[in-house]
Amino acid sequence: MEVAANCSLRVKRPLLDPRFESYKLSLEPLPSYQLELDAAVAEVKLRDDQYTLEHMHAFGMYNYLHCDPWYQDSVYYIDNLGRIMNLTVMLDTALGKPREVFRLPTDLTACDNRLCASIHFTSSTWVTLSDGTGRLYLIGTGERGNSVSEKWEIVFNEELGNPFIIIHSISLLKAEEHSIATLLLRIEKEELSMKGSGFYVSLEWVTISKKYEDNKKYEVAKRNTLRGKSVPHYAAIEPDGNGLMIISYKPFTFVQAGQGLEESKDENMSEEIKEPLYYWQQTEDDLTVTIQLPEDCTKEDIQVQFLPDSVNIVLKGQRFLEGNLFSSIDHESSTWIIKENNSLEISLIKKSEGMTWPELVVGDKQGEFIRDSAQCAAIAERLMHLTSDELNPNPDKDKPPCNAQELEECDIFFEENFSLCRFDGNTLKTTHVVNLGSNQYLFSVIVDPKEMPCFCLRHDVDALLWQPRSSKQDDMWEHIATFNALGYVQASKRDKKFFACAPNYSYAALCECLRRVFIYRQPTPMSTVLYNRKEGRQVGQVAKQQVASLETNDPILGFQATNERLFVLTTKNLFLIKVNTEN
Repeated sequence: MEVAANCSLRVKRPLLDPRFESYKLSLEPLPSYQLELDAAVAEVKLRDDQYTLEHMHAFGMYNYLHCDPWYQDSVYYIDNLGRIMNLTVMLDTALGKPREVFRLPTDLTACDNRLCASIHFTSSTWVTLSDGTGRLYLIGTGERGNSVSEKWEIVFNEELGNPFIIIHSISLLKAEEHSIATLLLRIEKEELSMKGSGFYVSLEWVTISKKYEDNKKYEVAKRNTLRGKSVPHYAAIEPDGNGLMIISYKPFTFVQAGQGLEESKDENMSEEIKEPLYYWQQTEDDLTVTIQLPEDCTKEDIQVQFLPDSVNIVLKGQRFLEGNLFSSIDHESSTWIIKENNSLEISLIKKSEGMTWPELVVGDKQGEFIRDSAQCAAIAERLMHLTSDELNPNPDKDKPPCNAQELEECDIFFEENFSLCRFDGNTLKTTHVVNLGSNQYLFSVIVDPKEMPCFCLRHDVDALLWQPRSSKQDDMWEHIATFNALGYVQASKRDKKFFACAPNYSYAALCECLRRVFIYRQPTPMSTVLYNRKEGRQVGQVAKQQVASLETNDPILGFQATNERLFVLTTKNLFLIKVNTEN
């Protein structure tokens, strides 16, 4: 059995700044410009039947402003007339009106159960578009930004089922064909489900292709569906189309073609009902694995191979258990015997005594851990000082009780099963898993449009930016930048709606639901000499915080950051904030 590799994110220590003190509030005015829109943004509010938290995450918090990563300072939105409007900024003091580049051929208001229209910039000459009714458009744009060659034309237009939004797409050029792969997100109701809200999240990976040698039109070549119970924070297809990466609270699995959710659920239930293949126990020094043998199994039918970091068990010529152990063992001292009740008992000697193993074989769920009463009593005794009938009975003890009131809001993160998974595009199996634990997801940003989007996670008080590198199997995620103390600072902003950063990492920014925008500039050299009075040392760099307040009472619907500007979209206005004025 192939088991997904358990991986970890490797932090680059040189990118961390342990001497970072704080952001200094700057009162320097930020140049701001306001454009009134000809028609309101095509906002779609949640219906009464879209009441779950997942609906709010996917559709209620949707970013209606889209930035073209292939062309700097070019943003798009869709208005309620079905027009795709573009604003490209060359000079802040000479802003023109947003221009229409394309108009949807269907009436958006005609569909009662529609979602918000969505757009994704697949390449420098291709765009994928959804009108929110379940129809997918593939559009050839020519070289966007060039008034001579830019022309938006539909090359593919097909109904693909229930309404969806587009969350990612890529363009694949091969010797004989051109393909567009796109990810579509739906939240669908499972009528027969008796658990929870009955809704599930569907991610459909659709590939549209055209062979060069034929004069045929683009057509759907492949459709694969993943299903889960939570909206992914991040989902993107690898640049070569060979894999998919998802960050989510609850796991996603591929559903086979023609297989309904009930069939998939029945299979999962049957797996849950199955007896464990083995049972295991542990002490501080060793582990004991017990396997019930078939009746006709003899000693000659058993092969057990011990290695320092793995184990391989073969019964009657069939692989029974194989994989990497959670930690190292003393393989020369480990043994196995056949017990009188026709069971195989394997003793593994721990290399690191005292360490508690949370699992036997990494990623294997076929066994059951049995904890004896003595271990439970010992653990309960060690944790006794953390519980009390009184709030704080004796804080002077050697082991003071935990006072939850001392925790700050930014230290509380509920998604403990938070994980990053990589799926293989051919086998549709999970190949890599990263347990993110309490590393809270903050936002994603496209640094290089030819690469996958980066994602930003909170690590302790900092916010770390990670660039996926699908070509590097041993080190798939590269730590490329750090926003000092941003993980801590952003937690205090209870009304935050959108989060972004400049592609060159010079600043990060977040906006609230109404009016206010917060900008956090990374440390830059000072033109004057400053001294830290406490430490008596010269300060060479200062990180600044700036606050901009928009002159509107309309809610913020979209938010995008470029190296020089912030774009903020409301129902009737588009605001530009000049962040970096230096050339």
